[in-house]
Amino acid sequence: MSERVVAALNGEPDGRELAFVAADPYGEDLAVALHTLYELHYGGFDGVHPAWEWDPELLRLRAQVERVFLDRLRSDVDGGDDLEGTLGAMLVEHVPGSGVSHHMRDGGTWEQMCEYFAHRSVYHHKEADPHAWVIPRLRGKAKAALVAVEFDEYGGGRADRMHSRLYADLLDGAGMSAEYLHYFDDVPAPAIAIVNMMSMFGLHRSLRGALVGHFAAAEITTGPSAHRMVQALTRLGADPRCVEFFTEHIEADAVHEQIMRNDVIGSLLEQEPLLTTDVVFGVQATELLESRLADHLLSSWEAGESSLRTRLRWLVSQNG
Repeated sequence: MSERVVAALNGEPDGRELAFVAADPYGEDLAVALHTLYELHYGGFDGVHPAWEWDPELLRLRAQVERVFLDRLRSDVDGGDDLEGTLGAMLVEHVPGSGVSHHMRDGGTWEQMCEYFAHRSVYHHKEADPHAWVIPRLRGKAKAALVAVEFDEYGGGRADRMHSRLYADLLDGAGMSAEYLHYFDDVPAPAIAIVNMMSMFGLHRSLRGALVGHFAAAEITTGPSAHRMVQALTRLGADPRCVEFFTEHIEADAVHEQIMRNDVIGSLLEQEPLLTTDVVFGVQATELLESRLADHLLSSWEAGESSLRTRLRWLVSQNG
């Protein structure tokens, strides 16, 4: 299916039907196809006709692909309307921890760190952009509060402090390419699926509650994991630019967590209480896909294998 999408985009829209091909909801074919379709709404592609963005046949195909992905996400989470319980569970730090940031802090290698950077680059090159789609779908205090969070994500109006720019600096500091989506072909489905989920939630007004739930989940969990990543990078003697990206998130996300929980979610559900189940779904879907990525990373490293489709060959010592 991804091959058909790419082949279509290499030509001009001509109204021909684009046939849907069945694919694993969590597999690479669907992940690449969906990410390619969504990228038309972001930076697009050099040489691709801009009319493809709103081509009816391409949108019809995208809707079919999204349905497969969304239906699987819904079937794989518990659902429900216990928002306080769902958010409260995310605030509990389990001891001892067993996640990726714990692994990196306690003994991860520099090569594993660089693989992690490559996985996360698929999102951080466009950090906060998927969330911006929801702004016109919110009203009043919820909108104003979310914009306040986004303002920080975009560097408070300073281009050099945008989080996407800080991640590019991180990649430079690690001796990696900072080119937009440079490592996309190296990254397997679990990391791509997370970004696809964000784009899908953001581009559909009907999923605005899920987007808010996802955003809140990300802000709640980022601070503690970023703190552990700072410890890991310090242990590994990393370039200060690598450390700075995570220290920025420790400081920012502690504030963002409170804004998202109290001002964005609280205000949204005062206005539209029926969206509670959607917010819960957004939180749970985020946890699900993050867990899938963590399982992939840790199982690969435990087996002594690269977590990427092709082992990265640049790098890899602080001495060059």
